[in-house]
Amino acid sequence: MLTDPTWLDIALRLGLATLAGVLVGYNREAHSQVAGLRTTTLVCVAACLSMVLANLMLKTEGPEPRDFLRLDVMRLPLGVLTGIGFIGAGAIVRRGDSVMGVATAATLWFMTLVGLTFGAGQLGLGSAVTAAGLVVLSGLERVDHAIRRRFRAGLTVCAEPAHLPESELRDILRDCGHGVVAWAITYRDGGDSYEARAELEWYGQIGDRARPPDFLVGLVKRPGVRQVDWSPQAISV
Repeated sequence: MLTDPTWLDIALRLGLATLAGVLVGYNREAHSQVAGLRTTTLVCVAACLSMVLANLMLKTEGPEPRDFLRLDVMRLPLGVLTGIGFIGAGAIVRRGDSVMGVATAATLWFMTLVGLTFGAGQLGLGSAVTAAGLVVLSGLERVDHAIRRRFRAGLTVCAEPAHLPESELRDILRDCGHGVVAWAITYRDGGDSYEARAELEWYGQIGDRARPPDFLVGLVKRPGVRQVDWSPQAISV
């Protein structure tokens, strides 16, 4: 780290930090994600500015070194990292069984470190990690969608045994590739109708969790089926 950076050095660091924030922010905006263009740019530039300020405070030229009070100037960028941790924690929201905002918090923390890297004068390293961040946000998104995951959902079926016996309902679920984790059934009206409650488990891609399976369409149209309820659930491992 230069102890006496020139204005050209400072402008180059801030310029590269701004560019890094714009590139990552544009990627977020293009995917309709929060912490977009303005947020990532401001976070990255602010972190860079804090490190530049710490860099300027490192200058200790004078007649006698003992005439200067030694300060731990690195507390400034460390304080920035602590502060961005609170902002990132506020971005994480839990809704029911789903957790949202983790990628947003990670992006803010990442951009803070990118800004500190540029502010410290490590321009090559800052450029490299910015490129790596873009690869993670763009390239790995396709990989993330292609990964097969385990999902669970609750299924409630109200039907008449004369038209859809319980055993046949189980066969339909098994044939479509959904494993029955839990099963409960209640008979009503002297056995003329029943309510089956099942917890199903299956493997698929990320978009399959919110999309109702194909067998539901046929099940709803079956004679004697009064009601079908499908409730996807998140699963934490």
